Amino acid sequence: MKRLLNHVVALFVLMVVILLVVPLNPFILDMMFIINITVSLIILLITMYISEALEFSIFPSLLLITTLFRLSLNISSTRLILTEQGAAGQVIETFGNFVLRGNIVVGVIIFLILVLVQFIVITKGAERVAEVAARFTLDAMPGKQMAIDADLSSGIITEDEARVRRTKIQRESDFYGAMDGATKIVKGDAIMSIIITLINFIAGTIIGVVQSGLPFSEVLHIYSIATIGDGLVSQIPALLISTATGMIVTRSVAEGTLNEDVMKQFTSQPKVLMITGGIMLLMNLIPGAPHLQTTALGIFLILLGLRLLKTKEAETQQLSTEAAEPDIYSEEEFDENAYFKDINNIYALINVEPIEMEFGYSLIPLVDENSGGNLINRIVIFRRQFAQDMGFVIPSVRLRDSAALNANQYVIKLKGEEIARGELLVDYYLALEPSNPAGDIDGIETIEPAYGIPSKWITPEKRDMAEVYGYTVIDPLSVMLTHLSETIRRHVHELLTRAEVIQIVENTKKTSQELVEESVPNVISYGTLQKVLYNLLKEGIPVKDMVTILESLIDTAQGTNDIDVMTENVRSALKRTITRRFCENGQLKVITLDSEIEKAVLSSLTRSEQGIYLALSPDLIQKIVTQLGEHIGKFKELNTVPVILTSNVIRVYFYRLIEQFYPNVYVLAFNEVANNVQIQALGNISM
Repeated sequence: MKRLLNHVVALFVLMVVILLVVPLNPFILDMMFIINITVSLIILLITMYISEALEFSIFPSLLLITTLFRLSLNISSTRLILTEQGAAGQVIETFGNFVLRGNIVVGVIIFLILVLVQFIVITKGAERVAEVAARFTLDAMPGKQMAIDADLSSGIITEDEARVRRTKIQRESDFYGAMDGATKIVKGDAIMSIIITLINFIAGTIIGVVQSGLPFSEVLHIYSIATIGDGLVSQIPALLISTATGMIVTRSVAEGTLNEDVMKQFTSQPKVLMITGGIMLLMNLIPGAPHLQTTALGIFLILLGLRLLKTKEAETQQLSTEAAEPDIYSEEEFDENAYFKDINNIYALINVEPIEMEFGYSLIPLVDENSGGNLINRIVIFRRQFAQDMGFVIPSVRLRDSAALNANQYVIKLKGEEIARGELLVDYYLALEPSNPAGDIDGIETIEPAYGIPSKWITPEKRDMAEVYGYTVIDPLSVMLTHLSETIRRHVHELLTRAEVIQIVENTKKTSQELVEESVPNVISYGTLQKVLYNLLKEGIPVKDMVTILESLIDTAQGTNDIDVMTENVRSALKRTITRRFCENGQLKVITLDSEIEKAVLSSLTRSEQGIYLALSPDLIQKIVTQLGEHIGKFKELNTVPVILTSNVIRVYFYRLIEQFYPNVYVLAFNEVANNVQIQALGNISM
């Protein structure tokens, strides 16, 4: 039985295809019509009870199947109508008699109105909504991907959560793209239903008069009932499916089911209900107005509005009472002069914190846990995520307020010196502008501090509209945390102290004691290890696999003490880690170097007392930088990290050349990429 259920859809589609050619008796046709109406009703109700479109992701395929099923029933019923003098089953006869009510003209008019409503209003509207939703979803994809990357960088979400969200975005794109095409099927079905109805009526009339020799009035009566009945049993399910199509493509901005959203949003404005009730009562002043109905509805709306208003005021009063409860603090008096009489306390003033954040007074509620601030918890999550990804533990971040800053400003400091600055509007949201916004949203123009994206500060009530237009909307705390996390990622190598290297080695000793005792400090000094790890972190390479790093350094240290050579050998040993870091879905998108460029770089390497450096001509440097800038734009469109692929001989020197112009571009060597990766060149730098 279970095996049969696994193939029920395939069997159903096969049955539908068979119905196109195999004649059916009226009893089976009646059963099929009832199944068609039932399935259509189920689909409509499902679309009303889901909170987002992806909960019913099979809808586009289901739309095709139900349309094919409906057309196959139309063909079967047409065959019976034309061959059995209108006797096409009890369902068609019942629907025909119910609508006609003995008047053919009225019945035909009602049927035509129903068909036109289904075709012009619902089907055309659903088609347009699906088309716009597909375009908006595709335009918003880069912004959503960027928001996921920002949340992942700031530690708000894990890799698994980011993967789930990326998959959901991809599914949304595929779904709305499929819906855009599926609505064309609904439109074609509506047109075909009208054509089949005309064929039934005209051909039936000709057959009844010419072949059967029946009186014209009787033929008109028989075939009008059959035609209208057949059209109705097709159009009613088609109307339900078209309505379901419109429902599902408009669920993108819903928060719950349709029932929940309607109740929540209609009852959120009790004054509107009361005003409407008053207007309904005023309608009694119109001569001839239905006083009983307008009075009853007006009184009902006013009473409902009063009840909702009292409930809302009670909730507001309760919240105000809770917020007004005073917090009791006990503060001890602090004698600053007496404290600094002790010279040891003065030394505390000259200590330098590894990472600091200073805030203007308006941003303190985002930080202060007593005021509901969540920044500290978010930083803890980021530190944990960063340690898991990179193998390096970020030092504690010192948070403090500063009277020297504007109210909405914050500053990020590294070892006492400012390296980044931003400004937030606490009561606003930051809307990241997409490449092709569907509409313009009013707001305060600004630049997103972490990635430099043109943005706008918008009020909370404009958030939903901004998301509809394709903007990515971020709360102020996430903006600040993303800026902090990206700043730390860019400068993490500067946080690698000798003490931190010793801590990393001691942690490795817990699992690989023999390896550590053999390598550090007997073969590799702590200073050498620090420089190698510094080089790796500077180029975004995780140092989590310390066993592989130490083993590679042991092998390399026997032949050379050149830090660059050691680093390159370690990178080659970490090829799987590097591939995972920069590869997406088995593909590595890169910019390649022409062989002439590589030869020019190689021939320009010059050795001095300080080591090897690159001595290229200014003209060639200008050519390389200009072409690289043009190719980087392609990576921005794909929302991926720019990567240059070179030979291992010149990799480190070429990186140092372009780092000063494009610090966010990574340079990899061919021997640092795993063999199972497909390399896709998006550009080539040539002479």
